[in-house]
Amino acid sequence: MSDTFLSADEVAELTGVRIGRRGKTREELQVEWLRTSGIPFWQNARGRPIIPRTAIEGRQTKAEPPKKKWQPKFLAAG
Repeated sequence: MSDTFLSADEVAELTGVRIGRRGKTREELQVEWLRTSGIPFWQNARGRPIIPRTAIEGRQTKAEPPKKKWQPKFLAAG
């Protein structure tokens, strides 16, 4: 199990699609379901949907605080 992405079994459980049907592959049906549900994902080279675990669990990554702009010392002193 990856801490970053859902496994193929977890994607099948989430989408309810375990096998292909009506001339479409399992991955094509899963992608359709994810798009209509608004769940963010990427597709790998084989067409498998890759879903970040944070998209499902509701965790958000903390954004880095903005770095201070560089300023020459003679301007900062004055």
